[in-house]
Amino acid sequence: MSFFVGLVIGITVGIGLIVAFVHSENTRSKCRSELATTIAAFARMTVEDSRKILPAEFYPSWVLTWLNLQLTKIWPFVNEAASELIRTSVEPVLEQYRPVFLSSLKFSKLTLGTVAPQFTGVSIIEDGGEGVTMELELQWDGNPSIILAVKTRLGLALPVQVKNVGFTGVFRLIFRPLVDEFPCFGAVCYSLREKKKMDFMLKVVGGDISSIPGINDAIEETIRDAIEDTLTWPVRKVVPIIPGDYSDLELKPVGTLEVKLVQAKELTNKDIIGKSDPYAVLYVRPLRDRMKTSKTINNQLNPVWNEHFEFIVEDPSTQHLVVKVFDDEGIQASELIGCAQVRLKDIEPGKVKDVWLKLVKDLEVQRDNKNRGQVHLELLYCPFGMENGFTNPFAPNFSMTSLEKALKSGADGSEATDLGKSTTQKRREVIVRGVLSVTVISAEDVPATDLMGKSDPYVVLQMKKTETRNKTRVVNDSLNPVWNQTFDFVVEDGLHDMLVLEVWDHDTFGKDYIGRCILTLTRVILEGEYKDSLPLDGAKSGKLNFHLKWMPQPIYRDS
Repeated sequence: MSFFVGLVIGITVGIGLIVAFVHSENTRSKCRSELATTIAAFARMTVEDSRKILPAEFYPSWVLTWLNLQLTKIWPFVNEAASELIRTSVEPVLEQYRPVFLSSLKFSKLTLGTVAPQFTGVSIIEDGGEGVTMELELQWDGNPSIILAVKTRLGLALPVQVKNVGFTGVFRLIFRPLVDEFPCFGAVCYSLREKKKMDFMLKVVGGDISSIPGINDAIEETIRDAIEDTLTWPVRKVVPIIPGDYSDLELKPVGTLEVKLVQAKELTNKDIIGKSDPYAVLYVRPLRDRMKTSKTINNQLNPVWNEHFEFIVEDPSTQHLVVKVFDDEGIQASELIGCAQVRLKDIEPGKVKDVWLKLVKDLEVQRDNKNRGQVHLELLYCPFGMENGFTNPFAPNFSMTSLEKALKSGADGSEATDLGKSTTQKRREVIVRGVLSVTVISAEDVPATDLMGKSDPYVVLQMKKTETRNKTRVVNDSLNPVWNQTFDFVVEDGLHDMLVLEVWDHDTFGKDYIGRCILTLTRVILEGEYKDSLPLDGAKSGKLNFHLKWMPQPIYRDS
C-alpha cells in the first residue's frame, strides 16, 4: 500500500516540477522576446526621437560626453586630415560650379581651426543584418581659417575669407558589410544626412566684397552647391577598410521620377497692382543642373502649367520632391509665394499619384497657418528594372515597333549597325495618339445659382491643346444632375494634352460659371480606363463623376 502511495506522490511532485519548469521557461522566453522588441525599437530611434524621450537637461548622455572628450583630444590630427580631404574633394567641384565671370576659384589656405565640433545626439539604425548605420548630430561654431583665391576674367585677384562659420547637421556613418575579420566591417561610408543650419560670411581680405556687385551671392551659391554635390546625402564617400569590391555602396541612380506640374490655385497675391506672375522651381537634389523651372504665367493666381519634368532618383527611401512657387518680379529678385514637398517613399512604384499640396512659407519651420495656395502635381516613380509588365509612358522606347527595336539592338542584345545607332541616338519625343472616350456621369451638391435655390447645370468638355469642344444637355432645376453622356475626342499628343470639364448654369439670358475639373491623360493612358470623382475647383461645393477610356495609336517623331 505504501508503495502505491509513494508512487502517486512521486508522480504528482514530478508533474508539478515539470509544470513549474515549463512555466518558468515560458516566462523567461517572454521576457527575452519583450527585451529584444524593446532593443529593436531603441535601435530604430532617430536623434529627434531620442530628444523627445530624454529632456534637454539629461542631454547629452555620458556617451556623448565621452565622444566629445575623445574628439577634443584627437582634433589636431583630425583637423589636418579633414582639411586636406576637403581641399582635394571640394576644390574640383568648386571649379565645376565656378561662375562664368571667374577664371579661377581655389583654396589658398584651409584649416578648420582649434575648436572641435560637439556631438549633440546619436542613434543607431537597423540595416537588415548586413551592416550598422550610425547617425551623429553635430554642432560646430568653429574658428577656421579658410581663404579662397578668386580670380576674375578681367585679371583681378581677390583673396576671399570665409568667416563666422556656424553649422548644425546630422552625419551618417555606414559600417558595411559585416565580416568575421577585425575590425568586423569591410568599409565605412560617410555622408551629411541633414543640414539643419549652415551659416558663413564672405569678406575680401583688405577690402569689401559688396563693392563688386553680384560676386558675393555667386561665390556663396557656388560653395553651397559644392557641399551639396560632394557630401550631402544621398552622396556618400566610401572608405575601404579591408580590401574588396564595394561598388554596391557607391551612389548610383535607381529610378526616375516623372513629374507633371499641372496647376496651382488660390495663390497669394504678391503684387500691389494686378496679380502675381507665378512660376515654379522643382528639384529632388538642389543642384543647379538638376533643378527644373516652369514657364511664367502672367497676372494669374490660378495658373495652369501642364509641364512635364523628369528627375533622377538615387534613394527613394529618404529623398523628397520639392516644389517652390515664386512671383516673377522682372529684373528684381523673385519673391517666394510658398513651397511644398512630397516624400518619394509615399509614391507607389508604377502608379500615378495625383496630389494637391498646400504651400507653406518654410519647409523646416511649420508655424505659418496663412493660406498661400495649393499646387497640383501628377507623380510617377519608375524604378529601373521594374517587373510586372510596367512600362513608363514617357520613356523614349514606349511601344516601340519591331523595326525600331531591331534597329536599336541586334538579335543577341548587342548594339546594331552604325545606321541604327545614328537613328536611335537622336533625342526622341514620345507622341501618343489615340481616342479619348469621356462619359460625364453626374454631379453632386452643385451650388445653387437661381433665386429658387436650384441650378440648370450642364458641362462643357474641352481638350486644351486642340481646343476641341463638346457639351452635355442641360438638366433643369437640379443640384444633383445626371447626364450619362459619352463624348469621343481624337487626341494627337496624349501625354501633353489636358481635358477641362467646366460646369455652367444655363439661364434664359445668359450663363453662369460654376466650377471646373482639369485632368491630364497620363493615368488613363497608363491604365486604359478608370472612373473617378473630383471636386469642382472655384465652386463652394460640388463634385463631378466621370469615366475615361483610352484607345491608343502610339507613334513617334524625332526632334
